[in-house]
Amino acid sequence: MEQYKQDFIEFMIECQVLKFGDFVTKSGRKTPFFVNTGFYRTGGQLRCLGQFYARAVEEAFGLNFDVLFGPAYKGIPLTVATTMAISELYDRDIRYCSNRKEVKDHGDKGILLGSPIGDGDRVVIIEDVTTAGTSISETLPILKAQGEVDALGLVVSVDRMERGQGEKSALTEIQEKYGLKTTAIVTMAEVVEHLYNRPCQGKIIIDDALKEAIDTYYEQYGVR
Repeated sequence: MEQYKQDFIEFMIECQVLKFGDFVTKSGRKTPFFVNTGFYRTGGQLRCLGQFYARAVEEAFGLNFDVLFGPAYKGIPLTVATTMAISELYDRDIRYCSNRKEVKDHGDKGILLGSPIGDGDRVVIIEDVTTAGTSISETLPILKAQGEVDALGLVVSVDRMERGQGEKSALTEIQEKYGLKTTAIVTMAEVVEHLYNRPCQGKIIIDDALKEAIDTYYEQYGVR
């Protein structure tokens, strides 16, 4: 596993973004782990987060694209932080864009924030965590309404590696349904590999009991 992936896992633990315990997802699944990107709350944390995303974007797509698009609301700071990190790390000036939940009819009118998008633009979409692919079904029509836009793919922070609407993972379903390349900074398999019975920040995060709970969860909800 690449060093930046290991660093990202520990960064999530430090920021309390990745937590273990008893949780219930929006879909009603009882899960022993939860990812809440709302816990990235400081400028320093967002700067680091943008750098991790930049590494994942560059690794999956290179830098031969024009716009990084983040669906509202959580995608807004992600696009800003990541485009700044791409500029800093790779000296490449990528435009950022997000959508508004409500169309603005005065001043800076329209549904978009940041850069306009138009014919010929190559766009990479960035999100926090995708479980069912709902936001993509809302995002693509917005992009296509701007012109002949080439949506290249989707980057998320964590691939939960569980079933989406069917028997395949949400990211695989998105890839097959929309023709988008999908990738994540880390997968939950990589999280478990890095944390299982290994000290992280002075303690064992995933012990035998938690590993068993995670395995049981994936027996029920994991990709088949």
